[in-house]
Amino acid sequence: MRLYATFILSAILFIGLSSFETTNTESFVKTWEKLGSKKVSYKLDKDVIRVGKHEGTFKKLKLVVTKGSLNMHRMVVHYGNGTSEEIKLKHTFNRRSDSRIIDLKGRNRIIKKITFIYDTKNLSRRKATLHVYGK
Repeated sequence: MRLYATFILSAILFIGLSSFETTNTESFVKTWEKLGSKKVSYKLDKDVIRVGKHEGTFKKLKLVVTKGSLNMHRMVVHYGNGTSEEIKLKHTFNRRSDSRIIDLKGRNRIIKKITFIYDTKNLSRRKATLHVYGK
């Protein structure tokens, strides 16, 4: 009986935490602007998400990874005025995980493109998709 009760409590906790994560993601997506997405490959790679001036100016960025896992090494944000900012992100993202809020230097910045350096090293059988949001 005790094992059955433990199983039921674990299931309720799991369901509760799963719905909590979905609610946070939904509210996050509503308050941040999506700047772009990229499906990653199964190796050490470098990808670029082009943003452009039409998207506006941003103070903060946030990364969300879905469908697979990846090891993010760093990212470089290239601004409309020709300058760039390197952000080290030594972090392993699991599917359905996100980054800390990344504060950009300076005031509101027009982002031209963002370069990502990452690897997957067979962390997942599914290719991850990297989403970038700005605020």
